Amino acid sequence: MLELIQITNDPAFARRCDAIGGFRLFVDLERLGKAERQAGRNTFISEHQPDDVARIWSVLQRSRLMVRVNPLHPGTAAELDAVLAQRPDLVMLPMAQSARDVAEFSRQVDGRAPIVVLLETAGALASLDEWLGTPGLAEVYVGLNDLHLSLGLKFMFEPLASGQVERVARAARSRGLAFGFGGIARLDEGLLPGRDVLAEHLRLGSGAVILSRTFHRPDSDAVFEDEVAALRQAERQLAARSGVQVEDDRKRIAARIAQIAGRQA
Repeated sequence: MLELIQITNDPAFARRCDAIGGFRLFVDLERLGKAERQAGRNTFISEHQPDDVARIWSVLQRSRLMVRVNPLHPGTAAELDAVLAQRPDLVMLPMAQSARDVAEFSRQVDGRAPIVVLLETAGALASLDEWLGTPGLAEVYVGLNDLHLSLGLKFMFEPLASGQVERVARAARSRGLAFGFGGIARLDEGLLPGRDVLAEHLRLGSGAVILSRTFHRPDSDAVFEDEVAALRQAERQLAARSGVQVEDDRKRIAARIAQIAGRQA
C-alpha cells in the first residue's frame, strides 16, 4: 500500500489523515528560490512556519511526520537545529545539485533523523549513483515539477515516460532505499489522470506519493475520506493486473504523455 503524503500545517486536517491510516504528514518550510524558479506557474509555495512542526507532531498517533527545509544555504545548520529539536521522523533536502550537496546535508543532520533527498535537478539526476550511498539517506523522492523544468522539458510527466524515473527507482531499490515520485490528483482528473499516475507508481514499486491540491480541494460533491477510499480501491485493482496488462498500460500512458507534451510545445 502506498504511503499517502499530505502537505498541511492544519492540525485538525492532519488528525483526519492520521485516523484514516497509511499517511505521512508533511510540513513544508521551503522558501528560498522557489518563487523565482516557478514564476508564472500555478504551483504551491508554502506559508508553513517552524512552529507548525510541533503542532502537527502533537496530533499524530500512527503517521510519520516529514519536514522539508530550505536548500543548502548559510543558515542550514541553524534551521536544522530548530526543526530537528521538534522530533520529525524524516527531514527532506530540496534542490540538491550534486553528491557534495547531499553529503554536506548529511553531515549537518548528523544522524538526528533519516534523510529524504528530493531529486528535482538535472545535476542530482546525473550524479545519482555518487550520492545514493550517503550516510543517513532513507528515501529518494523524485520531484517532477522542478525536474522537468531543470531538464528543459515541456510536461512534468515526461521523465516518467522517458524511463528516467524508472532508472531512479531501480537504483534506489538496489541500495535498499525507499522511493516515490510526483503528485497525484483525483483518479479521473488531470491532464494525466490520477488513475494512470497510480498505475505507474505500482509498476515502478513506488512506496509513497504526494496528494496534490486538486485531490483534496473543498467542494460540495466530494469528501476527502471518500476520495482516499476510491484511490485505495483503484490501487487494489491495479495491483491485480497481469504482467501483460502492466506493460500495455505503460505503453498507453507513455503515448499519452508524449501527446500532451507535444501539445504544450
